[in-house]
Amino acid sequence: MNIDQNLVMTLGGGFFGGILIGYALKKVIKILSIVVGLFLAGLAYLQSQEIAKINWDKLQSVSQGAISNFANATTQQISNNIGGHDHTTAATVMANFGIPLTGSMATGFAVGFMKG
Repeated sequence: MNIDQNLVMTLGGGFFGGILIGYALKKVIKILSIVVGLFLAGLAYLQSQEIAKINWDKLQSVSQGAISNFANATTQQISNNIGGHDHTTAATVMANFGIPLTGSMATGFAVGFMKG
């Protein structure tokens, strides 16, 4: 294969891979939101029937704390990954493979996520 064929394979493969990932991720998010919504609706029903007593303020503060911890951990992991790489190796990889694959995969992900 010559360079043109490799580039086309990288762009096409990344695009279709991104479509599949975006579509699947949106479906998973929909299913999780339905499950969480039904769980919260069940809790509200149990509270309205006075079967259970739910402290909604405590539930909100715990969930916000968990989301904050997750966001901070994700941000820390990203900053560690950026700071810890050898720049000459990363530049070589990006020049040969990374930029076309990443760009086409991001485009495919956006299309798959919108269509999902």
